[in-house]
Amino acid sequence: MFTGIVEELGRVVTREGSRLRIAAETVLEGSGMGASIAVNGCCLTLVASDSSSWWEADVSEETYSRTNLGSLTAGDPVNLERPMALGERLGGHIVLGHVDAVGIVVSAAPDLVVRIPKDLMHLIVEKGSVTVDGISLTAFDLTGDTFRVAVIPHTMEVTTLGVRKPGDRVNIEMDVLARSEEHTSELQSPCNLVCRLLLE
Repeated sequence: MFTGIVEELGRVVTREGSRLRIAAETVLEGSGMGASIAVNGCCLTLVASDSSSWWEADVSEETYSRTNLGSLTAGDPVNLERPMALGERLGGHIVLGHVDAVGIVVSAAPDLVVRIPKDLMHLIVEKGSVTVDGISLTAFDLTGDTFRVAVIPHTMEVTTLGVRKPGDRVNIEMDVLARSEEHTSELQSPCNLVCRLLLE
């Protein structure tokens, strides 16, 4: 589980087939073989490392096709975050590292506007949390398929949002609390209640 607070801006060294090598330092501290590291909000597993300047992950074709990791090339910056530890402050919001969709940048930061699939918009609420490329952000000015985010200069400096331009693809993870609420509502709908009673 992550918080959406990017710890380091890494860079892609190589992408050869399923193997992705990323230059990094901070996220390697305390990260051994099998550790999880979020890359642009996508949870990957460390499978090789020199423990001081780079690490590697095996990325499935499914992950490449459903995230913006599939368009990465050598030199590209990536947002990196280690999982949170119990007892730490939750600076952003609860992030699972499971990308729900790839959004398209409509307007670049600092006045960031992102277009996402319409069937996910009901999971975003005004002033609610959303994860963009692994960054915990607050959405507002919602339309039928877009949301807006005010990006501060610090965030632009230390994350990929500083280089994202209109047309770029960004990984989106919806707020897990919104998903849980939706699931609970579905279970408690009159139809589902009747069905469960009939099955008992």
